[in-house]
This record gives sequence, structure tokens and C-alpha cells, in this order.
Amino acid sequence: MQRRQFVSYAATALAAPAFVRNALAQEGGISGKSLTIGCSAALSGPLAGFGTDLRQGAEAAIAQINARGGVNGRALQLHMVDDGYVPQRTIDNVKQMIGQGSAFALLSCVGTPNNTAILPVVEEAGMPYVAPLTGASSLRKNARNVFHVRASYTDEVQRLVQRLVGMGVKDIGVVFLDNPYGRELLEDANRALAAAGGKATVQAALSTDGKNLDAVLGQVGNARPAAVLLATAGSATVPLVRGLKKTLPGVLMAGVSATLTSEGFRQLGDAGGGLAVTMVMPDPNKGKTAVVRDYQAAMKARGQNDFNLGSLEGYVNMRVLAEGLERAGNDPTRAKLRSALAGIRNWDMGGFVVDYSGQAPYVGSRYIDLGVLGPAGKFLA
Repeated sequence: MQRRQFVSYAATALAAPAFVRNALAQEGGISGKSLTIGCSAALSGPLAGFGTDLRQGAEAAIAQINARGGVNGRALQLHMVDDGYVPQRTIDNVKQMIGQGSAFALLSCVGTPNNTAILPVVEEAGMPYVAPLTGASSLRKNARNVFHVRASYTDEVQRLVQRLVGMGVKDIGVVFLDNPYGRELLEDANRALAAAGGKATVQAALSTDGKNLDAVLGQVGNARPAAVLLATAGSATVPLVRGLKKTLPGVLMAGVSATLTSEGFRQLGDAGGGLAVTMVMPDPNKGKTAVVRDYQAAMKARGQNDFNLGSLEGYVNMRVLAEGLERAGNDPTRAKLRSALAGIRNWDMGGFVVDYSGQAPYVGSRYIDLGVLGPAGKFLA
């Protein structure tokens, strides 16, 4: 390296934040025997169910991988910390992982506002990041370090609107979470309705803690839409669904994949019967595909027999990251991992295909199915 180039590089590094300088100095989270994956997720707060399901699936995948010898002789470890769905806590957690060198790569941080907050940090530090737990299209730009797995919320909303309008239902109400996630889905819904010839009869903003539920139910009840599109997520959705069933008996309800956690489905019970939701993973309870059978075996090996979409997504996401690490070789660097992930083309996990097409934005799957809940909180065949 020429002296001028070296001086320029050194000056840039010294001017950068401390956590970035540390990341430039050493790629942490890896030794000759182990490799650590970092994750900041909601293990408390309104989206705690998503973090819990994610951890169960990811840890099941890691245990299965390690039982087979790990990745290129290294055992995988998951370093997961709680952020309570608070974006600033997510930023602090990720900066700490990078600054302390406690993670080699990131996996599935939870939430649209949380991922919006950390993506500049991830990009600046050059940290490979697989499968953010959000489908927000606003986050699917030309980030060079981010490798999405799930389909987008835009595609999910379009699928729901097209199905409803195709059934002759054109007067559709939208209840959206009053945060960046919900507002982006509202924009997706309005675009999809305009394209399909429908209209939003009412647009009601539900607070993340659900404290304005009565006002929302009154607003939707007065508008009397034929169907309600749920652009909500987490614990606030359960009383919303119950309330809508009482306020508008027989109303059709449909939501995206993030609308309810597995615990939310259980809490609804019979009240969830007839609710339609988009699924960005295969049905976790039906072993028709090899990936689901592998997932079920991994969960059972850890004594877990509750199969759900959240833990299946965590399992799949961890498998995608492990595949990238495998392809990165015996002496992986973050640059090698990025290249290896970008090079994944038409990789069939056994009924679920991931393809990054070699160029940003990296979106591995556009798999979307539509499930309808039965009275016991399980999807109908």
C-alpha cells in the first residue's frame, strides 16, 4: 500500500465512530472452534412472541447443524439480546456487538422501525446481516450487507387485496399499527386497493399498546366495511380481532404474516376461526416438504413439539446463514461471507427456494401462501 493511501485510510478509520474502528481492526465473533451469530430481538414488550419463536427455531437449527459437525469444523453459537421492540435499544445492542467483536454476522433482528434504525450502522460496519424480520419494502434498497429471506409486505398486501376484490369485496377497512411498520403497510394497502378497483372505507390507527382499541372499534363499526385488512402486529392484534368480531359479526378479516405470533393464535382460539393470513413459509404442521420435516425433527430433538410459522422462519433463516458460511470456506471473512451469500442461486432447501441473483437488493424468496384459521387456531387444510 502506498504511503498516501495508507495515511488516507488511517485518517478515515480514526474519524469513524469507535465501534466502526474496532470492526475495521478485527472481525470478531470467530475462533478456530466456534462462530457467533448476533441478534437483537423483542423478547419482551408487544412483539415478544416473535422474538421467542425466532430464538426457538434458530437454536433448533444451530443444534442440528452442530450435531453434524458444525460449519467447516466450527460450532455455531447464537448471541441474542432483548430490545423490547424499542429501536434505540436495538441500535445500542448492535453497536455493542460490533464494537466488542462479539458477533461475526447478524441474524433476524425484529421489527420494521428497529431495522430502519440499525441498517446504517450495519452498512457502515460492513457486517453481513441475514434475514431481517421485516418485509418492509422501504428497507429493500441497495444495501450491500443485507440479505433478506422472506417475501415483502407489499407482495403480501397485494395478495390479500387481490383475493378479497376477486371475491367481490371492494369496501375494505384498514386497521394499521400507529408506527412506521403500520403506516408503510397502509400505503401498500391503498396502492393495492387503487390498482384492484377497491377502496379503503375506513383507515384506523391502533396504538402499539392497544390503549385506543375502543376508539378504533367505534371508528370501524361506524364505517361498516365488508372486510377489514389488519396491518397490525403483536399483542394488540388479539383483542382487536375479538373486538371486531363482536362489533361487526361476520366481517371478513385478513392480515399479513406479522399480524399474529404463535402465542396470539393460541390466545384467539375459536375467536380466530375464519381469519385469513398470508404465510411466507410453508405450513409448519404439515410435513409435505423436506424443509418442514427437517425443521420438525430439529424441534423434536430439543423437546419442542409446538410447530409454528415463527420458529420455522427462525430455523430457515439460520439455515440460510449457515449455507453462506459453508460456502465462505474454512477461513471465512465477512467479505467472503457476503460474496458467498450473494452467490446463492436457486438453492432448494426442500420445498423452499432461496435465490439472491448475485446483485442487490438481495431478496431470497417471494414465497407467499394464504392460510385460513380453523376454530382451534390451526390452519385449515
